[in-house]
Amino acid sequence: MENEKDTLRLIYPQWQGGDISQWINDIPADDVSRGYFLGAQILNFLAPENNQKTIQIPISLDIENRKTKNGIISYDAILEQTKTALSIIKDEKPKKIITLGGECSVSVLPFTYMSSLYSDDIAVIWIDAHPDINVPGDNYTGYHAMALAACMGLWNDEITENLPSKIDPSKALIVGLREWDTGMKERQEELGIKSVSPEELKKDNTIVLDWLKNSGASKVMIHFDLDSLDPEDLFAGVVGVSNGIKVNEVIDLINNINNKHDIVAFTIAEPLPKTAIKIKNMLNQLSILK
Repeated sequence: MENEKDTLRLIYPQWQGGDISQWINDIPADDVSRGYFLGAQILNFLAPENNQKTIQIPISLDIENRKTKNGIISYDAILEQTKTALSIIKDEKPKKIITLGGECSVSVLPFTYMSSLYSDDIAVIWIDAHPDINVPGDNYTGYHAMALAACMGLWNDEITENLPSKIDPSKALIVGLREWDTGMKERQEELGIKSVSPEELKKDNTIVLDWLKNSGASKVMIHFDLDSLDPEDLFAGVVGVSNGIKVNEVIDLINNINNKHDIVAFTIAEPLPKTAIKIKNMLNQLSILK
């Protein structure tokens, strides 16, 4: 990112799009659900310091009402936070956005905003173990599993109506994909979304750069879900999906793209710091600290 004054760093600790407490039993369910909020703060703390303007999107921690509406859990909170984030981005008018999340849906607004600026001259590299193309009406109601579908405008509701643009499926490549919900392989095929498995990336690390070259786009947006990583190398997400991308492989990939293309949006998503949550809960029970 050459001109730091034109780049906005968003701390976007949205957690409501994940319905994840069912998969983690050694942490209280409410703490699991809101774990992405802490994860975003930790990413911001660990990320290199620079002169980019940094803004945190206000995110509610209220967990009392997680009502499913229009096929999405915590719909009202996500809608309100989407509107708030859009207002902030419009006021700032950045040329590039770096987003530290938060669950996967934190990419939706930055990506569709950048797409509205650069139109067809843009491509998406979605680094993820999952395709994130669920839609309302599917069995799973978590918005984070719908993130790429939302970017593409695959359904209409008040959330998607507030998004600045739609991204054509032909402009997206999913890297690290190796796990699908029921029916998602078929939907991916119907949409014509290409993907690269961890094995394919390891065999030929130019495959993504070749796809970008053939896309004809000069601008790139990268979504990096930490569950794309091999859990034996780095386990930073909710549930580890085996045989993933190695840390050095994803570093090389992103750096190589940055060397050859103009990255206008970059997201790191889905950090669930289980150990940090446990330490936090321990500290909260020490009376001497209160």
